[in-house]
Amino acid sequence: MHEVGKNKELQDFGSQYIQLRHWEGRVYTDEQLRELPKIETHHPHFKEWQFRDESSSRLCNYLKKKERPIKILEIGCGNGWLAARLATFTNSQVLGIDINEKEIEQARSVFSQVNNLELRLLAPADLLRTNEQFDVIVFAASFQYFPFPDEILGVCMEILNEEGEIHIIDSHFYPISELASARKRSELYFEAVGFPELSKYYFHHTLDDIDDYEYQVLYDPNSLFNRFIRNKNPFHWIRILK
Repeated sequence: MHEVGKNKELQDFGSQYIQLRHWEGRVYTDEQLRELPKIETHHPHFKEWQFRDESSSRLCNYLKKKERPIKILEIGCGNGWLAARLATFTNSQVLGIDINEKEIEQARSVFSQVNNLELRLLAPADLLRTNEQFDVIVFAASFQYFPFPDEILGVCMEILNEEGEIHIIDSHFYPISELASARKRSELYFEAVGFPELSKYYFHHTLDDIDDYEYQVLYDPNSLFNRFIRNKNPFHWIRILK
């Protein structure tokens, strides 16, 4: 009964989430999806995609330096654009998972010709039953949908190979002093756009939340250097080692 209730809750979230994405203009045509993170300059989310292009390029350049085949998992892959980009690496094998059926269906259709890419409608914990192991696990604009960092990172550690890495990009990590105001802003936003229930699925994390893990900040938007050169990308790039 507990499992049934959990599945129903995930379905409700998925339904509201895709409606919100339509409202925000974040549901893309197949043609647009093939080109992401590049998008028309007049698109309402052009600036956001510039940030995502920058952060994903940093990650890709880092992973390309690996001198061996790597098996990559993207958790919360959405429409699959980044998973498909990661699959362009020589000798890479990429699995993207998400609980949103509509986006997974589109991703499977658009990227059906990418032989080393698999896309599944799946929650991360379900991977524990498959005995699969990965060299790299990526969260891109998805870490904020997990309420307990220790819980989801614990799952990742179970399915990560020795010397494996977790990378978190395109998600905010807030100073503790700003948590309350950030949560309030989110609540007001979801209420204003007509989806107040979604605020209970969106979580605000700090770097203290991952203190139990061996992590490094590979890009810090708040560093003196980045503020000096006026780099506007607001997202940390976090690497967690097993």
